[in-house]
Amino acid sequence: MTLRPLTAGDRDEFIALTRASLDLHHPWVVLPRTPEDFDAYLARYDHENAQSLLICVRDTGAVAGTVNINSIIRGRYQNGSLAYAAFVPYAGQGYMSEGLDLVLHYAFGQLRLHRLEAQIQPGNTPSLKLVERHGFRFEGLAPALLYVDGAWEDHERWAITNDMLAPGPWPPHPTLPAR
Repeated sequence: MTLRPLTAGDRDEFIALTRASLDLHHPWVVLPRTPEDFDAYLARYDHENAQSLLICVRDTGAVAGTVNINSIIRGRYQNGSLAYAAFVPYAGQGYMSEGLDLVLHYAFGQLRLHRLEAQIQPGNTPSLKLVERHGFRFEGLAPALLYVDGAWEDHERWAITNDMLAPGPWPPHPTLPAR
């Protein structure tokens, strides 16, 4: 598996994948299904405060899933929030697990974040198992945390810090104050 940034050139393929994966994603996530939605979605990812990455099969370049690192905050916080989704026909084959491993090493090693959070709806068993396998710790239930598909949904909060993942801890980002 490899990671690469989502770009405007991915529009048609990304839309086709999200349309093919509607049943897989519902009711957990809503991804762009039109060119206009895709353009607005891509505009949110400025690479400083948020990044959208594609998880690709190394041999073919096929897009197996997507991971977003949202709400990147520097200074004393050094935190980001993860959102992710697999695409049909690659769901359930371990690609997201490999991809998440790459994302964690990228977020801690390259972006030099201290902490990543994942907010997951309680009934999304595959997503909960994914973060558990990667060493995230459960931090509690947040009622009505995120607006998904027309409703405020409860979410479990899971997090991992850079000292919880080998070979961490990684050096801090230069924006971390000395004291």
